Amino acid sequence: MPTTLPTMTATITPELQHPYYPIIFVRGYAMTQNEIEDAVANPYMGFNLGSTKIKQQWNRSIAMHIFESPLLRLMKDYGYQDSFKNGKASEGPLPARSIHIYRYYDQASTEIGSGKTPSIPDAAIGLAQLILNIRDQVCGDDPVARAKFKLYLVAHSMGGLICRCLLQNPDPSNVKDKQLADKLKQQVNDAKPLVDKVFTYGTPHNGIDVRLFNLNVPSWLSLFDINNFSRDEIRKYLALPKGSDRVDSLNGHFDPARFFCLVGTNYSDYSASRFAIGPMSDGLVKIENATVADSPRAYVYRSHSGQFGLVNSEEGYQNLVRFLFGDIYVTGALEVEALPLPPRVAEAKNAGKQVRASYLFEATVTPRGAFDFNLTERHSEDASAIFREFDELLRPEKSGREAPRTPILFSLFLDTKKIEIGSTLVFGIKLTVRSTDYEVLSERKTYPAEVLFDEHITIHATAQPENWDLRYVLSDQWGDGDIGRTIQYDQNSGLARLPLENRKGFQGALVLGLSEWNQG
Repeated sequence: MPTTLPTMTATITPELQHPYYPIIFVRGYAMTQNEIEDAVANPYMGFNLGSTKIKQQWNRSIAMHIFESPLLRLMKDYGYQDSFKNGKASEGPLPARSIHIYRYYDQASTEIGSGKTPSIPDAAIGLAQLILNIRDQVCGDDPVARAKFKLYLVAHSMGGLICRCLLQNPDPSNVKDKQLADKLKQQVNDAKPLVDKVFTYGTPHNGIDVRLFNLNVPSWLSLFDINNFSRDEIRKYLALPKGSDRVDSLNGHFDPARFFCLVGTNYSDYSASRFAIGPMSDGLVKIENATVADSPRAYVYRSHSGQFGLVNSEEGYQNLVRFLFGDIYVTGALEVEALPLPPRVAEAKNAGKQVRASYLFEATVTPRGAFDFNLTERHSEDASAIFREFDELLRPEKSGREAPRTPILFSLFLDTKKIEIGSTLVFGIKLTVRSTDYEVLSERKTYPAEVLFDEHITIHATAQPENWDLRYVLSDQWGDGDIGRTIQYDQNSGLARLPLENRKGFQGALVLGLSEWNQG
């Protein structure tokens, strides 16, 4: 089971110490020349910007919470340092716990560069070269260090597409000189295996869709390189098969389990494009387009960028450090066994009338001790709840499926090193199941939506030598006082099943998956 790493200190050590590898931050898209110049003028490309504001969901009031920025927090909490020295990026030896800013927009500046904006493939090649340079600076000629060298990519928005181009396109260069082309291809392929994990904030992994035209950004819209977000163009620079409807697959080139996607659900606080993109987005990227297929992901009430943005948020940072440095991976799914009907709707159904309704699943997960953030939260109010039709849940054969489409409620990472007392991980799950309005077709009647299940579940998880000791506490008990009821953990499957039911007639089970993470 998970082992405890040595206690963290602020001392910076040059040696590679798993899992504290170098980190490269990759910024997002800058549209106009003024935005490019602003980006270039900032040494940290915006990753040093924090926030003091949190948007409350229920009444839109603003509460103060000082988040210093992901860059500063990594320095303060984990002993990282930046890679700048004497007014430029250091060219000498670097510690493993170093932070690097990929400044691919420098060449696009008319003041300090050529004024030519790099394409996504060009930026991917430059990222490969940076990765190889960092390896050389951290490891030197030490063969042991070079053999175990890894690093992390942390990207915002379009930066995530640059990372995917590096990882997925075997030959992104478009150089006619064969000798140079072969060299660039070799650099890309040498850099790929050095990437251990990727974390993206609000990346349009499946492109950007505009509400105004109800379509994807067209490939012909080359003004300001906006076609970078066209699925046709993404398909090309990611070397994906032609004709694929979606472009959010890593296509076997990188393990999706090591690719985390943070998804924003607050569109209203992103003034730049919220009206053009609309709800069910972070203001620029639709919720359904912000993840890589089969990857872990978290949903937070944050906008694409700005004061209420994903990058400069406590939620983003807490997910980032648990993904990079944590040691436990937890998933949650809800198996549905029975969905009750309101009495009048049930009468109509029992009389042979057709009834139609769909269902929304909400889940919020909070680790113990977190007073200002949730690791993930999906709500009907911000259109991020999981939507399922009745047939998908209980009559899969009628929806053309072999098995029910079980809602995956969350996938998150925890860190036993953050436990302050004892050895038990504690986290809370707020789980709600709602219906849409009920429609009785033959009567042309509509009955109001109902809350079918609503419960707060506190999970206590203690790693044993060969198993997990799992207990749970419901909302009618004290979460920090009651020893809780036991959940049986199946070591072979890595799953634990917690039966759920209520007086309304809802029946189901919360299925938890627990596994080791970051074990070297």
